[in-house]
Amino acid sequence: MERKIGVIGGSGVYEIAGLENAAWVTVDTPFGPPSDAVLTGTLGGVEMVFLPRHGRGHVHTPTSVPYRANIAAMKSLGVTDLIAVSAVGSLKEAYAPGDFLIVDQYIDRTFAREKSFFAPGLVGHVPFAHPTCARLSALCAGAARDLGLTVHEGGTYVAMEGPQFSTLAESRLYRSWGADVIGMTGMPEAKLAREAELCYACIAMITDYDCWHPEHDAVDVAQVVATAIANADKARALVAALPARIAGPAEDCAAGCTHALDSAIMTHPAKRDPALVAQLMPVMGRVLKGRE
Repeated sequence: MERKIGVIGGSGVYEIAGLENAAWVTVDTPFGPPSDAVLTGTLGGVEMVFLPRHGRGHVHTPTSVPYRANIAAMKSLGVTDLIAVSAVGSLKEAYAPGDFLIVDQYIDRTFAREKSFFAPGLVGHVPFAHPTCARLSALCAGAARDLGLTVHEGGTYVAMEGPQFSTLAESRLYRSWGADVIGMTGMPEAKLAREAELCYACIAMITDYDCWHPEHDAVDVAQVVATAIANADKARALVAALPARIAGPAEDCAAGCTHALDSAIMTHPAKRDPALVAQLMPVMGRVLKGRE
């Protein structure tokens, strides 16, 4: 089995020159439809899948994004390496609008979202101390450096509920925690990717300084959009550079991503809800088959 790349991000990310056999495909999952149809194709001989996180035309709020369906769709399509491209605000002076940051930690401040595939009837706990895949993150950082992009390797992403931007007090609080960037979609996407045993990396595109900065005391949507559009070419080039680095046999991940469920499930087989087991089979079949 060869590696297959999945990309979740904005509309500009999947408009990549050279994508062969491109086709929009409708996918259904046990958790409902994903944010939109997915774009499948081949780039540099590597199969790729693109999904607009908010749907084409930006129809989903950060809270209404069907995160479980999105991850389940990627898993069902055979994705092995999942890359999130996300717009974020900077919480540090050194991380300027237009820069890129490869996330390696999260602080989850969301509260109105389904955060797990597990539920009563099938309980599990995956390890999450290191929430992104070190191998995949390093490949993303290397591609960015080779393209001459300003990229910061490693940083903490505060995931807020939204859709409103932060208050000044909140922005200052997150800075006091040592966080680096803030966004609205990083969670529970990363948690669900771990439960689905996918290698996951997040490329954060910095669009603004949030409201803590004395020269940016309010986050303006027009400014965010303008910076995101300006970064679109860079993001496309970065995504297009990934197949050459990621291509190869889909071997087990040394970071443990591909075996995150090995000792995660707590519910005794005799006590498992058959309907829930059936629902989770497309996501967790590796550890559920034969153990229902």
